[in-house]
Amino acid sequence: MKNIFVIISVCVSLLFSDCSGCSQSGRRNAAHSDRVASGRKGAAIRSTGKKTVVKMEKINGVYQIPVEVNGVKMSFIFDTGASVISISETEASFLWKQGKLTKDDIKGIANFSDANGDISEGTVIVLTTVKIGNRLLKNIEASVVHNLNAPLLFGQSALSEFGKISIDNNRGEITFE
Repeated sequence: MKNIFVIISVCVSLLFSDCSGCSQSGRRNAAHSDRVASGRKGAAIRSTGKKTVVKMEKINGVYQIPVEVNGVKMSFIFDTGASVISISETEASFLWKQGKLTKDDIKGIANFSDANGDISEGTVIVLTTVKIGNRLLKNIEASVVHNLNAPLLFGQSALSEFGKISIDNNRGEITFE
């Protein structure tokens, strides 16, 4: 019964919240990343066959990469330690209002452990599409962190879909194969 109440609460909060204060690593930074990346030599994303090379951008000491979630461009922290893709309530609300996230995408509630070892409750969802470069992933599990300012994390639920991932720190690129 508690789980049903929490799911309903999340859905109601998604309906009534707005995206005027987008989270620190979400869509607002995605637009910034596009501008910065386009001003550098080379494109932000290069794709050849099954290989996609993505330009990383170091912001506040962490690498961020451009990702399209359910048709919406966002900037995610590349996080091999995250078990799933993680988004904040702010981005979930935006996707909900745009019709890009529906009640059918909400799978339930789960407890998640963060990098500090703290346990917090989140909502498990399925992202219909996750696109990075020319690679389109479908039905990828993600978590909605019950925090409006939580960073967007590109975790193992998406990373495990690739056979090989390599990082070139000298060039500031990640290659997905």
